[in-house]
Amino acid sequence: MEPKLTRFTFKAMGSFCEIQLFDASRVHGKQLARKLSSEVARLEAKYSRFKSESLLSQINLAAGNAKGLAIDTETVSLLEHAKSCFETSDGLFDITAGVLNTLWDFKQAKVPSQEQIEEALTRVGFDRLAWQDSCLHLPQGMQIDFGGIVKEYAADSVARLARELGVDAGLVNLGGDFSVIGLRPDDRPWPVGIQGPEHPQDVIAGIALSAGGLASSGDYERCFLHEGKRYSHILNPMTGWPSSGLRAVSVAASLCTVAGSVATIAMLKEEQAAKDWLLESGLPHVWVDSHAKVESSGLSEQG
Repeated sequence: MEPKLTRFTFKAMGSFCEIQLFDASRVHGKQLARKLSSEVARLEAKYSRFKSESLLSQINLAAGNAKGLAIDTETVSLLEHAKSCFETSDGLFDITAGVLNTLWDFKQAKVPSQEQIEEALTRVGFDRLAWQDSCLHLPQGMQIDFGGIVKEYAADSVARLARELGVDAGLVNLGGDFSVIGLRPDDRPWPVGIQGPEHPQDVIAGIALSAGGLASSGDYERCFLHEGKRYSHILNPMTGWPSSGLRAVSVAASLCTVAGSVATIAMLKEEQAAKDWLLESGLPHVWVDSHAKVESSGLSEQG
């Protein structure tokens, strides 16, 4: 029987999400998609900083506790990835910068004082974290934020679960972060459009994904203008101020988690350093610079 395409849409992690998969039965396909969306819900409930009952909120509440907090192997794995990103980026990718997210109010469009920023920076620094024997210790006042990792990790986790459930062909889209389950039944890759930073309905580039994943990072999600200056929601953990380099970056890699980390690090770097970093990575990518210029490299390799 010829496989049929099922499209299942839902809201999660503050984003529009869609799971596409091929199955002999659309009814069974929808059942599978619901199971896969439950995996996204699980990870959001576990790692969202906006949910008071989440594990992440418990971790942050335990900051300063000499006994620390017990964490599971999944959380240890995320911390190990965050450590690798911190070291690779020379400290620019730092999940302990959560306190800066509470300092900058993007809804009220308020710019904090330099004194407030300097005080907050005393509670930032991944190298001050410690975990051993599945027990995590945070210094007093520190806050972790997995926002730069967990959505991409969720896309990979859903794709992995889909394969375990017997799905041979599918695509996961979590708010523009993609993970491929397998080629389409006709052995064609999945066409993916990359949105522009100014008008999300505009497609600035296309890529045909046959494996792995694609992730995007940009200043279009949350930003504001203050006294004629644009402030991005992507905060530099070393200065405490919003990044001012590229406007948007999309990267394809063997995993969506890897692609997301490379894209985020590029957004945190100064513009020319970011362009060099992306080229040196050797990964297919597209970026939009501060002058709205779009440039890509290697996208056709994924066709």
